[in-house]
Amino acid sequence: MTHPTTTILARYADGGHGLDDAALWSIEVHLDVCADCRARLAARTTPATAELLDRVAASLDRAIDAGPAPARHPAPAAAVHRRWLAWTLLPWLAVTVAVLGCGVLLDSVEPSLPSLVLLLAPVAPLPGVAVTWSQRIDPAWELIATTPAAGLAMVLRRTLAVLVVVLPALLVAGVSTGTSLALTLLPCLAFTAATLALGAFIGVRRAAIGLALAWSAAVLLPSVVTRSLSPVLQSGSTAVWAVATAALAAIIAPAATRFRRLTSGN
Repeated sequence: MTHPTTTILARYADGGHGLDDAALWSIEVHLDVCADCRARLAARTTPATAELLDRVAASLDRAIDAGPAPARHPAPAAAVHRRWLAWTLLPWLAVTVAVLGCGVLLDSVEPSLPSLVLLLAPVAPLPGVAVTWSQRIDPAWELIATTPAAGLAMVLRRTLAVLVVVLPALLVAGVSTGTSLALTLLPCLAFTAATLALGAFIGVRRAAIGLALAWSAAVLLPSVVTRSLSPVLQSGSTAVWAVATAALAAIIAPAATRFRRLTSGN
């Protein structure tokens, strides 16, 4: 269990100045279960505040005694799926796999077209990544945001859950169509990292939508119209994709605190 520092408790007692919403909620959740930290916080309260809290506590005790029995704690498996996989991800993952299947089918039916598997690979994980940390889409957003593991840790766990589904699907699609596995998987990882890096500043959902639209307009549609694969997906671009993936991934960690703010555009 990670206890709030003395400085953080002092800020909380002073009205939460300098703390973001998720940090405030995390402190409150921790205080519910940690008597030591409650005692440390109580030492910083004024007599008038202490008296008010005593009256509120007595009123709550009476209400709890008169109310129904507490609900049972959820099973560990329920906590695991909330941290690693939101049920709202499943439809998006299913659509992604179905679209990749259609790409494999079209590659076999229309061999004159550039590989749709290669063209779809960079944006394949974006629908799932878009809902990993979305206030509008995740119905449990407020509850999850109160946990100490919220923010970047939650985003990375759920993004990994998306990639666990998407990467094998891309691997199978690439093997089925005989496309380069490096050019199938590296752009996928690069766009995933780009979504998280950009999402720290404008929101993950907005970043995913913007990157998907940009890729479609700049590469996917022109390649299909001209029936010629874009140079960015030719065999010589593998090293560029690898470097881009590493560089974008390095940007994510320094921007970790931005994922804890509810006003980040999600």
